[in-house]
Amino acid sequence: MVRAHYTVISALPCPSFSGVCQTGEDCVVHTTSLPYTGQKPTSGWCVRQWQRTIPSNYRANVNLGSNVNVFLFLWAGPSNQSNPLRLNQPPYCSLPPPLRACVNCPHHFPLMVKDLDGDTVLCRFAHADLGECLDCPQYNFLKMEEETCRLLYNGKSSAGQYSVQLMVEDFSRQTQTNKRKALSSIPLHLSLTVEEASSSCTAEPVTTGLTPTGGVTIYVLPYEQINVSVTFHSDLESVSEIVVVGPPGLFRTALDTKGSLATMNLTWIRSPNNLPPLLPLCFLANTNSLQSEPRCVWLYQRQMETFPTGTELTCGKTEMHLVLPISTLKNLIVSELQLNHPSCSVTSNSTHVMASISLTGCGTKRVHSGSEMVYTNTLRSVRNTVISRQPTLIMPIACRFPGVETKGPRYAINMPSEQETFGLVKFWLEFYRPGEGPMANRTKIPKFRHLLPSSQRVRRETSVRTASRLDTLDLHVFSNTSLDRAELMVGKCMESETEDMADSLCILDQGCSAGNGTLEILTSISTVRVYRINLSTIKTKGTMVCLSGHESLFRAPAEDSNMTVGVVLAVIHVLLQGLLHH
Repeated sequence: MVRAHYTVISALPCPSFSGVCQTGEDCVVHTTSLPYTGQKPTSGWCVRQWQRTIPSNYRANVNLGSNVNVFLFLWAGPSNQSNPLRLNQPPYCSLPPPLRACVNCPHHFPLMVKDLDGDTVLCRFAHADLGECLDCPQYNFLKMEEETCRLLYNGKSSAGQYSVQLMVEDFSRQTQTNKRKALSSIPLHLSLTVEEASSSCTAEPVTTGLTPTGGVTIYVLPYEQINVSVTFHSDLESVSEIVVVGPPGLFRTALDTKGSLATMNLTWIRSPNNLPPLLPLCFLANTNSLQSEPRCVWLYQRQMETFPTGTELTCGKTEMHLVLPISTLKNLIVSELQLNHPSCSVTSNSTHVMASISLTGCGTKRVHSGSEMVYTNTLRSVRNTVISRQPTLIMPIACRFPGVETKGPRYAINMPSEQETFGLVKFWLEFYRPGEGPMANRTKIPKFRHLLPSSQRVRRETSVRTASRLDTLDLHVFSNTSLDRAELMVGKCMESETEDMADSLCILDQGCSAGNGTLEILTSISTVRVYRINLSTIKTKGTMVCLSGHESLFRAPAEDSNMTVGVVLAVIHVLLQGLLHH
């Protein structure tokens, strides 16, 4: 038996998961309120993903809802021809979004494949006489470069939609590939839509900016947050959408277009899972009549060992405390151990290595994992020499704090996720001189709410004489939510002269002044906060000031309601590997 991970692309409307899992079967569906979708081809599409245990020699029809029915053949094992000491791992194949081409416009589509055993991977068309498909026509306008896994379209077809059924196979490097003794065969089904040409064949969007190179591997530690920025440039037609197929739970920002550039930011957090270590993430850009070359990267989940025996990690309210026996660090140089930020020291005695790690400093990162808040840092070996025979250490450290449970004597209250409550929300900061900017009518003659020190919890309105414009600056905090009764709350704001915030000063703490004379200007817009900062309290030595803020949304109760819901915005998580497309 093998664990199969499915990704199915279906025409809209998105099909249900009915018929995917049977009672008592080892099967898990990946439900999400934000499925991958696209508008091109014109019918539109969405992605469904699940995993289940199936026989290693598998032939069956896969049904998804009432609209998807596809025959699937898979052979995955067990084999140790490549390495007699371990079983073979089948190759990984990435699934791009639906492909588009134009009549009389030759095009090539690179397909990303990878084999962790180092085996040779080939791609070919499926054959009915081998039992790999029921209806798999061979098109004379398509060619597969088996060794490079590139699908070539020569442009000599009529407009229409074509199903392309492929097999991805791995071969031992010691075996002649022309003998067709594959260690495993994995299906990959693609959809190619050919449209009538309405513009230049060579004017398709191209990647630019910080977009990662195709095929690159991004290594991910436990609870690490990965940020990928994708930018396309298109001169002839504006980019209408950037579409993505990847692990479920990947957060995507709205498409941001500026002139000929279009950008989307992608964020993914690795949380505990039982999924394969290698996860594909594919994206491309569509215009009205053209499509960019698809590009895929790999998210590689580093396999980490458990803490050595005798290790103690204590999670406090403000710090993590690590104690590590030196006896477990064989052949490691203790003086080379370092946390995310070198300003936090790692000490040692004759028996143990010790570190006190601030939750808000030392390079500690905070991520949301389901209902938990997770603070992470990494203890690692850092060497000045480029080449060394000494072993290295990479030890992720994480403290997990469960969310507050809401309970009552006779009520069971389910707290909705931040996305279910507020949708896709962004926060941003802007600075203006007093009396300028979009809130000028409120900041010219301001009415202040005095922010008491954090030890005093009562707010009072006060009349305060404004300082000179040269001595003050107005910080505007915005949110794009349009939800009725939503209210923006600013929990903490820090300033620093460095981007890592290693040496920082608190301006606001839990919505209250940190003793620096910061004032809140009252506005009539609940999703905007304006703070007048006394610049004389910010003691900078250079010319750069960095700000870091923690913002959240609060939904005020309706007039006839006795309950409020407060949710801190987060990036949700879940992981998956793609396998199948119809």
